[in-house]
Amino acid sequence: MTASSLTIDTDDRGVATITLNRAVIHNAFDNLMIAELLQALEIVETDQRVRLLVLRAKGDSFSAGADLNWMRRMADYDHRQNRDDAMELARLMKNLNQLNKPVIAVVQGASFGGGVGLVACCDIAIGSSKALFCLSEVRLGLIPAVISPYVIAAIGERAARRYFLSAERFNAEQALSLGLLHDVVDPEALDYRVEKMVEALLLGGPKAQSEAKQLIREVGNRLGDERVIKHTAECIAKIRASSEGREGLNAFLQKRAPNWKS
Repeated sequence: MTASSLTIDTDDRGVATITLNRAVIHNAFDNLMIAELLQALEIVETDQRVRLLVLRAKGDSFSAGADLNWMRRMADYDHRQNRDDAMELARLMKNLNQLNKPVIAVVQGASFGGGVGLVACCDIAIGSSKALFCLSEVRLGLIPAVISPYVIAAIGERAARRYFLSAERFNAEQALSLGLLHDVVDPEALDYRVEKMVEALLLGGPKAQSEAKQLIREVGNRLGDERVIKHTAECIAKIRASSEGREGLNAFLQKRAPNWKS
């Protein structure tokens, strides 16, 4: 499958690779990219030949979060439109998190906002020492709502309190200590480390791996709870449509300080 925003390829071992292919805009996503990712995940989910998925990106960034043009459209959305829009992103995060096969994220560069959510939804995340992370939403008058169940599961509530509120950037070593990344290697060693992980995963039983993922979800948390997913979409819809959310988005798009910043 080749789409405008990504490619998907499968090798003869059953290793599928989805590559985000919007390097010019730092692999920022919009509603089209979300739809194409959902379609690609469905292909991986249902293809019996596929043993595991590698999610990676071209260019300097893994994903910069929301695309500017998409944000411009969202600035004029009402509450219902924002909720419907958020539910599609929520469905993407849920489907990635619950994919019935192992998923490796290869984080070669910056990952901001929703990009952090993509990393958190993958079973294993391997990062370059040059990777950089930021949950930047509050600086736009927004909140990282839809991605919150997955990011909090990855880094814990205590760290989420800091980074959700401060929107500080943190590097690969900090992401490793928080649990967002499992391994950090030099950029030139990234592909080698990913391949070693692929080899390790291919030694496992496919059915056992699928059941193990289901077991973790059932025992560990409420990430599959539809009430939680709908609640997070409702939360972001509410704040996007609020006066502060509109002011934050407009200030960002107009390259000016928001009215709460002195």
